This record gives sequence, structure tokens and C-alpha cells, in this order.
Amino acid sequence: MEPDRQLDAHLPPEPAGSFEAIALLDLARGHTMALIAHLQPRALERSPDPIMSPPAWDLAHIAAYEDLWLCERLGGLGLLRADLAELYDAFSTPRAARQDLLAGFLDCNEALAYMAAVRERSKKVMRMSGPGDGKLLELVVRHELQHAETMRQTLALAAQLPPGEPPDLRIAECQRELRFTALAGGEVLIGAGPEGFAYDNERARHRRTLAPYEIATRPLSVGDWQRFERAGGYRRRALWSEEGWRWLAAQACPRHPQAPTAAADCALMHISFYEAQAIAAFHGARLPTEAEWEHAAAAGVLGHSGLVWEWVADEFDRYPGFLPDPYREYSEVFFASGYRVLRGSSWATHERLKSVSLRNWDLPERRQIFAGARLARDR
Repeated sequence: MEPDRQLDAHLPPEPAGSFEAIALLDLARGHTMALIAHLQPRALERSPDPIMSPPAWDLAHIAAYEDLWLCERLGGLGLLRADLAELYDAFSTPRAARQDLLAGFLDCNEALAYMAAVRERSKKVMRMSGPGDGKLLELVVRHELQHAETMRQTLALAAQLPPGEPPDLRIAECQRELRFTALAGGEVLIGAGPEGFAYDNERARHRRTLAPYEIATRPLSVGDWQRFERAGGYRRRALWSEEGWRWLAAQACPRHPQAPTAAADCALMHISFYEAQAIAAFHGARLPTEAEWEHAAAAGVLGHSGLVWEWVADEFDRYPGFLPDPYREYSEVFFASGYRVLRGSSWATHERLKSVSLRNWDLPERRQIFAGARLARDR
């Protein structure tokens, strides 16, 4: 996996933006390497759950994605390892098929060597032609930072997070009773504007009309969940949707292996969408719509945001005026297919990824996400 010989020829003066582009690539790579520095390679070649990839798969996937978008699409080079393209394509190789690293996958050391070789090519592309309009560079950088959070989910399931993680998730002055802020609603703008980087599912910016509503000043706490559980919340059919009750009936135990054991004033984490709905009903509330959530976030009233992702009421779907960009598989294939929206960010989300319009999504039964919820009520 030696870098292309043609890239080792005399390079012209660096184009505008190349220094900053390389610094961004190094930022993402440093974040990735710090995450796995405490682990032996063998630990990265296993996953504790079929819904998650072995971290070594994520590492090679990061390299394959970067090679495709920066080296081939932007730099005009052929792929460094075309033979790996299908193995490390997220759609060609679903998570359940990634568990056997003997089936042609790279081991951890090979994946790291692949990452380093691709990164050398990317940097030389930046020095030859620069980042262009910066869009593909930003896509690649954010993709690596997103996978760092995904790998953290895997490491959390295996009790292998780096020392000091997760951080202190206590909510300052976490009062026993939830408090709500009233918002007038009305006609509001939702989604990302035309300027700057945003994912395709965040656009187009459009108008929504919201009825007056109230939204909690903090996310749900472990104490809120404890009151729900102690009151028999997992046995009370009236609190659950039909889909949620079917999901619950299929669980060997309602409590996840990582069920909240932290102090009562910590943010609640690792709950499914169905649990979030039921806990909301127990507290005489509901989940906010994502338009309500974004409106409240823009108004600056969502206290303690960023500790956990927050489930909202909506199914993941397109906005009016949506256009797939740069490829339809990023968002479009997930629309209107049962995935639910999460808003905000978690303690594991890199600062570069955070924005008011950012949309995350996953299946409603998933609990591996660093996800909780925030409640809302009609006025």
C-alpha cells in the first residue's frame, strides 16, 4: 500500500487552503487515535454485539471513504485498494456481516496501515490541488469524527471506553420535578440555510407553523427513569405505544445491560425511542417534534443540551426541497422506513459536528446510542 509514485514527483507551491485542509485531517485523525490508544489490536477486532462493527472495521471504512472522496473524486486518482471497496462499503457489508474478520477483512494493524497510506495520498492531493470548495474535505473530516462516536458506542458496550469516559453527566441543580418553558410557537424557520456546510437531510430551510407548547428545561435524568421503573412503568400497558409494547414483550429483560446505574441527577442515557415515549407518558408529557426541538434550541431555552442525544417524536424523512448531496445513500435510503430522529448531540459528539439543525437517526429499538430524551407538553 505504498503511495502512488506520481505523487512523489516535484510538487508546485501549495494552493490556497492546503495547510488548513491538512490541519483538519490531522485533527480528525488525532481524535481517532486518542480513542483507541489504550487498547490492544485484538480488542479492536471484536464487537460485543452484532448491531455494532468491530472497531477495526470502522478504521478501515474511514480509510476507504477518504480514499474514495478525497483521492479519487477530488484528486482524480484511482483507489489505493479497489479490492476493499465492497468490503468496507456500509451498504454492501451490513453490520451483522462484519463480525468475522477472517472473511477478507483487514486486521487492526492492517487497517491502521491502510489509514496511514490513504492519509499520505490525501495530504499530497491537498498540496497539489487544494481542497477545492472544501465540501468534500469537510465531508471526510466529519465522517471520521462521526465514526469516532460510533466506535465509542461499541467500546461502551464492551466496557472498554478510554479512562475518564463517559464524563460527569450530572445535571446541575437537578430538581425532583421537571420544569417546563412555555413557547408561543407560530411560524418558524427549520433546517439549515444555503450557506456553509450542512448534510443534505438538513435542507432545504423551510417554514413550519407550531402551536404553542412547553418544553422541559433539562433532559430526562436517571431519577426520572427510576421513578418510572419503581412505579411499574415497564408493566403498565397504557404508557406504551402498540409498537413499543410489542418491542418490550420481546425483551428478555426490560433493563439494558448498561441500564442507568449512575446517580439520580445524571442525564439518562441508553434508552430506546419506545422507552422515551413511555417515560414521557408516565410524566404526563410527550416527546417534542423535531421542529419544536429546533425552535426551542434556536431560542436558547434547552438547558443541559449536549449531554445525550434526545429522541424526538418524528420519523426520519425528507424536508421540502430535499436534494441528495453528494450521494443518495447518505440520507435518502433511510427516509420513511421506520428510523426515528434524534436531536442535539451527546458527550461523545465532536464539537465540529454540532449545530442546531443537525439530525441524527436510528431504529426505535436501539439502545446503544448515547441517547436520552427531553419532554414537551401542549399548552
